[in-house]
Amino acid sequence: MRITRAELFELTLPLIEPFVISGGTMTERRSLIVVLHDDAGHVGYGECPPFDLPFYSEETLSSARDLITRVLLPRVVGRDFQDSLPEAVDAVVRDGVRGNWFARAGLETAAWDLEAHTRVTGLAALLGERLAVKPAAAVPCGVALGIPPGRDPAELTRAVYDAVRHGYARIKIKVAPGWDAAAVRAARLGLEGSDVPLTVDANGAYEWPRDEAALRALDDAGLLYIEQPLHPDELVGHARLGETLRTPICLDETLRDARAARQIMALNGPKVWNIKVHRVGGLTEVCRIYRLAAEYGAKLWAGTMPESGIGSQAALAAASLPLFVYPSDLEPSSRWFGRNGDVIKLAMGKDGRMAVPQQSCGRLLDPGRFRLLTTPVLLGRHEQAEH
Repeated sequence: MRITRAELFELTLPLIEPFVISGGTMTERRSLIVVLHDDAGHVGYGECPPFDLPFYSEETLSSARDLITRVLLPRVVGRDFQDSLPEAVDAVVRDGVRGNWFARAGLETAAWDLEAHTRVTGLAALLGERLAVKPAAAVPCGVALGIPPGRDPAELTRAVYDAVRHGYARIKIKVAPGWDAAAVRAARLGLEGSDVPLTVDANGAYEWPRDEAALRALDDAGLLYIEQPLHPDELVGHARLGETLRTPICLDETLRDARAARQIMALNGPKVWNIKVHRVGGLTEVCRIYRLAAEYGAKLWAGTMPESGIGSQAALAAASLPLFVYPSDLEPSSRWFGRNGDVIKLAMGKDGRMAVPQQSCGRLLDPGRFRLLTTPVLLGRHEQAEH
């Protein structure tokens, strides 16, 4: 297969309300969309969704845009790929590039989607083939609720109550030092009379032993797990914390790639892993991590940034795999962007589950919305077409 042409767009989706985590606030979802074309007329879409500022990861939208246009696309456009396309593209964009997971994932997931378009199937079916497992037809959805304006407990209680009424299978609330015990109490009020599990996500905001009292209080809160309590680099710290607390620790930002997963295993560290496709560099790396999780006995679920409906296709495909046993952060488009606001509409059934598409992004995309919400990024001839 030859990649004959590439396009790059900046996509902007306004959020219906600000989303606040311990490190920053989002008012819109800006991301980069990579579109790859082959020599047979097939097309593949991938999303690169870091934030404008480096409060979640070292990467930013600007740094990813620079790397994609200046380094990664020139390696792919005009090149013949003899081996399986996604894995071959993964190898090409990894070579000599440290980190930059989001930038690499933009191209890598577009290659997976290009194969799906070529074979008239979906990403989940391709993953199932690679891993010799049967993907699920639908996945349970969890909701992620940000820190409310002014850290108002009543506002969080209302949000949790509404989420339960909408049918979500798991409630996750964002916490931070000074907004943890009160947040859990407020969430429990919203959950009253429900058996929907509750989790908290700190996005690395706590330190041990400085915040020992707060973390021990969370340990007594009856949570399904505590997600990413310590800094992403605290790999040993999370392993030791997992030995100290009764509540399982879930790793998010710490789980950068399969290399980190192997270290977690060697340390007998946490066995709940949040797999974000774009944070780990794409679906090929998800396969590597998945095989390690099977060996280790880890329990998985799929997180999101959140992405648009384009990037969410990769998360949906991952979440359909058998080891993804907890509800994933896959929410209907209307939750973030309002009704008909997304370029690929995601919908959740009354049973709190989302169907896993059996088609590629190009066959699901709303072209009118895409044109309205994207701005083309000017590429040089070397990135656009074969030379």
